[in-house]
Amino acid sequence: MEVLLLRLKDKVAIVTGAASGMGKAIAEAYAKQGAKVVVSDMNIEGAEEVAEQIKRNGGEAFAIETNVTNDDHIATLFKETASNFGPVNILVNNAGIMDNVDPVGDITDEQWDKVFAVNTGSVMKLTRQAVNIFLDNDGGTIVNNISVGGLYGARAGAAYTASKHAVVGLTKNTAFMYMNKNIRCNGFAPGGIETNIQSSMTGANDFGVERQMSGIGSNGRMGQSEEVAQLALFLGSDESSYVNGQIISIDGGWTAY
Repeated sequence: MEVLLLRLKDKVAIVTGAASGMGKAIAEAYAKQGAKVVVSDMNIEGAEEVAEQIKRNGGEAFAIETNVTNDDHIATLFKETASNFGPVNILVNNAGIMDNVDPVGDITDEQWDKVFAVNTGSVMKLTRQAVNIFLDNDGGTIVNNISVGGLYGARAGAAYTASKHAVVGLTKNTAFMYMNKNIRCNGFAPGGIETNIQSSMTGANDFGVERQMSGIGSNGRMGQSEEVAQLALFLGSDESSYVNGQIISIDGGWTAY
């Protein structure tokens, strides 16, 4: 009888922004494939619910409250991961926030700094911590949620677009720098996915929304978080062992228009 091997057996994976949406789906998909999952989110109640569901389904997980812009929280995240499961093997940088679709003429310094702190600064800090752990433990894998906003100019406001473009550069640079150290870094770029990320908006800019809506008609349908999770699973597994420094769109063909 053929024995089905779990794709992430005994791997330790941190997933940020894992209390809902794509992060939740990724955490669940990783756990089903044998990973020990750290469910990280500012929403600790939601994170605990995800972790408990994973355990009810026979997986291993624990929840931890993490503000990814807080250095102490980041240090605690990796410390608790090592204490509970051992050193991390896979880091999924999924946490992110939207801007208010403000064009550059309307963006405030406060909003710009906030969006960059969450979407870019935290990715660098978490990646920096993970890479140094990987170097001591024969490698590891980083998977970044880029968004099609990181590939094109007509999918969000100025701050979000710029913040995600920066993560594209960070992803590629990290992949190149550590390619001979058994460390891989890739990104997935979701298009229109049904999540609650818009709840991070505090008031949409009318002009910005009007401009961004000009291309929405070419989107065939909205995607599901579970569909994105399958790509994140591939990128986190050894099946993608020769994929490095790549940003893979998952948008149902939206950006092929």
